[in-house]
Amino acid sequence: MILSCFVLSIMGGLIRSVADSGLPVFEIVFLRNVAGLIFILPWFMKNGFSSLKTNRPWLYGFRSIVGFLSMFTWFYAVSVLPLADAVALNFTSPIFGTILAIFVLREIVGIRRGMAMVVGFLGAMIILRPGLEEMSLGAYAAIFSAMTMACAATCVKLLSKTESTTAIVAWTQIIILPMSCIPALFVWQMPTLDQVLIILGIGFLGTIGHLCFTKAFSLVDASIVMPFDFFRLIFSAIVGFLFFMQEPDIYTYIGAAVIFSSSIYIAIRESRVSAAAAREKEALAQSLADTTSGSGR
Repeated sequence: MILSCFVLSIMGGLIRSVADSGLPVFEIVFLRNVAGLIFILPWFMKNGFSSLKTNRPWLYGFRSIVGFLSMFTWFYAVSVLPLADAVALNFTSPIFGTILAIFVLREIVGIRRGMAMVVGFLGAMIILRPGLEEMSLGAYAAIFSAMTMACAATCVKLLSKTESTTAIVAWTQIIILPMSCIPALFVWQMPTLDQVLIILGIGFLGTIGHLCFTKAFSLVDASIVMPFDFFRLIFSAIVGFLFFMQEPDIYTYIGAAVIFSSSIYIAIRESRVSAAAAREKEALAQSLADTTSGSGR
C-alpha cells in the first residue's frame, strides 16, 4: 500500500508536469489510456480475447463512463490545484461510497457510520472554507472525481461477483479508450518526444500503482490497509514542494486528517460488519450440517 501511494504520487507529479507543458487535459487522458492498454497487452497475449466474454456489458459500460469522468476531473484537478489539496479532497471518496452502498447495494448504515460521513464532510469544508475562500473549479473537479470514483468502485463490487479483476481492468481500458479519443480530437496537438515519454511514465506508474493497491486489499482487511493510504498526502506534499514549490496551508492538513479519520472509521466498520456476517453465515451452515447429520442417524 505504501508503494502504491508513492507510485501514484509520482504519477500525479507527472500529470501536473505534462499539463504545465501545454498538453490539453483531454489529450493527456486519452494518451494515458493508450499507454495503459499497452501495458496490459501481455495479459491479452497470455489469456486471449476469449477471457473477455461477459454477460454484463451494460454494467461495464456504465463503469467505464464514470471511470472516464473520474479520470478527467482528477487529471484536471491535479493540473490546477496543489497536489496535496487534490489528494486531500480525494479522501472524500469513501464517504460517497457509503452513500451509494445505502441506495445501490442496499446496505444498512448505522448511526456511527452516518456520523463518520458527517465528520468527513466537515473535514472537506475545513479545506474548502466556503464563504471565506472562493471555491475554484479545480476544487469542484476534485470532489466530483471523488464522487465518480465511488460510483466506479460500486460498479466494481457488483462486477467482481461474476468477473475477474483483470477482465474488469481490461474492459475498462478498452471502453474508455474510444470514449476519451473523441474529446481529445477537438484539442489535439502533436505531443513532443518529452511529453510522450512522460505519458508512458504515467501509464506505467498508473498500472503499477493500481496493481499494488489491489494486491494490498487482497492480502489483508481494508481496516488494516486503509490507514497507510494517508501516505498519499505525505508523498504528494513532498512531490509538490520539491518540483512545483507548492506549500499546502495548515487547513489542508487539518481537513485531510479529519476526512481521513472518518474514512478509516467507515473502513473499520465495514470490515467488522463483513466479518460478523461471515461468522453468522458459517454458523448457520454448520447448524444445518449438524441437523442433517442428526436426521441421518
